[in-house]
Amino acid sequence: MKQVGLVGWRGMVGSVLLERMLEENDFQGIAPHFYSTSSVGAIGPTINGITYQLKDANDIQALAEMDIIITCQGGDYTKAIYPALKESGWQGYWIDAASALRMDKDSCIILDPVNRTQIDKAINDGLKLFVGGNCSITLSLIGLAGLIKADLIEWMSLMTYQSASGAGAKQVRELITQSAYVSQHLSAEELTSKSPILPLVKKVSTLIGGSEIPTDALGAPLMGSIIPWIDSDLGDGNSREEWKGEVETNKILGLQPGTIPVNGLCVRVGVIRCHSAAITMKLKREVSEQEFASLVQDAHPWVNYVPNNKEDSVSKLTPAAISGSLKVGIGRYKKMSLNNEPIYSVFTVGDQLLWGAAEPLRRMLNILLGRA
Repeated sequence: MKQVGLVGWRGMVGSVLLERMLEENDFQGIAPHFYSTSSVGAIGPTINGITYQLKDANDIQALAEMDIIITCQGGDYTKAIYPALKESGWQGYWIDAASALRMDKDSCIILDPVNRTQIDKAINDGLKLFVGGNCSITLSLIGLAGLIKADLIEWMSLMTYQSASGAGAKQVRELITQSAYVSQHLSAEELTSKSPILPLVKKVSTLIGGSEIPTDALGAPLMGSIIPWIDSDLGDGNSREEWKGEVETNKILGLQPGTIPVNGLCVRVGVIRCHSAAITMKLKREVSEQEFASLVQDAHPWVNYVPNNKEDSVSKLTPAAISGSLKVGIGRYKKMSLNNEPIYSVFTVGDQLLWGAAEPLRRMLNILLGRA
């Protein structure tokens, strides 16, 4: 029976991972061990009637007893622990949600509905490091898997609309707190339809732009606004989040760097959960909406094609409709009038805490266990 260690299981991604593993009965046939960086010795979760005591997530010797380690603890933890664990002689598998080791030459970015061939090759080649990809990229690739398998994409420009939960739990709380802050300063009379709208708009705009609204976690107001920059500044006009688009897409697909050019803008929006992307892509030939729908839906079971009309788009292609679902929505497919070239636009939306984070980790565990 494989010894499987879980680190960071109480955070946002870790909590979703634990929930999904319980739903899919992933704890059957393994011996789980739960680790903590702050509550060593405390009572952990109860799984199948067994209550687990928390082990020390910084104890290299204790970690080295595991055959497989799954971590959602974050990049700083990975940078500190993984090299020390390898130096100790550990030969187990490391499955990581953090970005720290994604571009390591000995890592494989995991997204099995899209790159199962690359994953199987990595295992056969003796790789032991498997890392979840950037949430916006993975969701877009899940949606476009059919076109990728048909080798139809020449280049892509992604304009992402990323939720607060993609940044972390503190940011989610702050977005909600910002909303509460504005609400606290409005009277019931101001919110009635009979009151003049312009004074209300001015008051809310002043509240959002004022110095009292909390912004410690997000760095700027997000309630009633957007933040047109995510991650660090690379100094060339790109954010690190935007840089990930091309390098991770090509690595996931097992292609040479730059084979499929990918760029765009990454924007934080006032959504609690789910990332969306407006994608412009040049295809290698004309693809009708009917063919596009068939390619998309035949690729794997976790995509839902939404016909390009107002009613379906408004009701089925939104974070409100997709949140909590394993289905990635894709729609608004149409040809663009650009010199009659095969350039198309499409819109995707998916739950970044599922396919963008937790789901590839639990599926990788099952691949290693021979259950998928």
